[in-house]
Amino acid sequence: MLEKKLIELKSGKLSPSDNLSLFLKKIHKDEQKIGAFLEVYENEAVERAKYLDGKKTKGELYGLVVSIKNNIAYKNHKMTCGSLMLENYVTPYSATVVEKLLAADAIIIGATNQDEFACGSDCSYSALQTTSNPVNTGRVPGGSSGGSGASVAAGFCDISLGSDTGGSIRCPAAFMGVVGFKASYGRVSRYGLADLAMSFDQIGSLSQTVFGAKLAARVISGEDERDSTTIGSKPIGETKPKLPLKVAVPKQFFEGCDNEVAALVKKTIEKLESKGLIKATEIDLPVLKYAIPIYYLNVFSEFASAMQKFDGMRYGQSWEGGDLISAVSQVRSKNFGSEVKRRILLGTYITTKEFRDAWYTKALKASQLFKSEVE
Repeated sequence: MLEKKLIELKSGKLSPSDNLSLFLKKIHKDEQKIGAFLEVYENEAVERAKYLDGKKTKGELYGLVVSIKNNIAYKNHKMTCGSLMLENYVTPYSATVVEKLLAADAIIIGATNQDEFACGSDCSYSALQTTSNPVNTGRVPGGSSGGSGASVAAGFCDISLGSDTGGSIRCPAAFMGVVGFKASYGRVSRYGLADLAMSFDQIGSLSQTVFGAKLAARVISGEDERDSTTIGSKPIGETKPKLPLKVAVPKQFFEGCDNEVAALVKKTIEKLESKGLIKATEIDLPVLKYAIPIYYLNVFSEFASAMQKFDGMRYGQSWEGGDLISAVSQVRSKNFGSEVKRRILLGTYITTKEFRDAWYTKALKASQLFKSEVE
C-alpha cells in the first residue's frame, strides 16, 4: 500500500533510488506492450532519486514516482499534446503543478500518452503512439489521459497527473480499475496546462489507491497568483466534511446505462450508506438530457478559438513558402489529426456571425439553466 511505502521512505527504510529502481525494472519489462509513455526520463529520474536519498528534510511526496500527461508543461522537456503539430516543441517553463510536485520531493518519471490535444475519450487519437489497457491489452485504456491511467494501472509509477474536461481522468480510471480524481474548477492551478476548453479543464490525479490520489490532489491544489480561477482556494483536504454527506442520485444517470455498471454503482451507494458516510436520495433532474449537447457546443467553441495560435508562426511546425493563407492551411492540414480538425471546424461554424445566436448563444444560456437546476 502507498501509505505504508511513504512511511518507509520517510523513515529511511526504503530509499527513493530503490523505489525508482523497482518502477524502472517494470517499465523495461512491460512498457513496450503497454505504450503508456511518450518519453521516459530515466537518467534524469535516477539523478533526482540520488539527490533525494541524502535529503534531510522530506516533503509530502518524498521519493514517490510520478508521471505527467504530455499537455502539462515541464521546463526543458517536450510537450507534444500527442500531436505532430508539437512533436518537437520544448517548453521554456514548468506548470504550477509540476513546481509543486518537485517542491514536495517527487520524482518525475516521464511524459504519458494522450488523445491529440485531449480530443477523445479512449486514447486512440494520439498521433504519436498507441496505448493499450494493462488490464486487457486488447482493449482501449480510456482517454484522453489514457497514458497517465495506464502508467498507474501497469505499475510504472506511484501517482500520475492528467487533465479532465468531461471525463478524461475519470474514464481511464474506470476503464483500468484505478482511482481518478477531478477537482472542482478553480481548486488546482491551470497555469502551464494546454487545455481542451478553458472553462472546463482541471488537472487531477490518478493512483491505485484513494490515499495516493488524495495526497497528490492536496499537494497540487490551492491558490496560484498566475491563475485567477484559484484565488481564495485552499488546498484540498484541509477541511473535513460533516458525515453523512447528503448525496443526490439523479435517476437519469441510469437510463441507458449498462446493467452491470448500474448494479455496481447502486451496490456501492448502499455500501457507503451502510458505513454512515453518505445519505443518498434519488432525484429527478430532466435537464440532464441536454448535458451532452451543452457540453459539446461550449467545448468545441472554446477549442476552436484556442487552436488559432497553432499556425506555424507562433506555435507548431514550420511552413514552406507560399502566401500566408496557403502556408497556414498547409501546416494545419498536415499536422492536425482528423478528430482535432473535426472539432475546430464545428467550433468555428457555430461561432460564426451567421450562426452564433442559433447555436453558441443558446448553448451559453442552456449552461446557465443547467447550473441553476443542479444548484
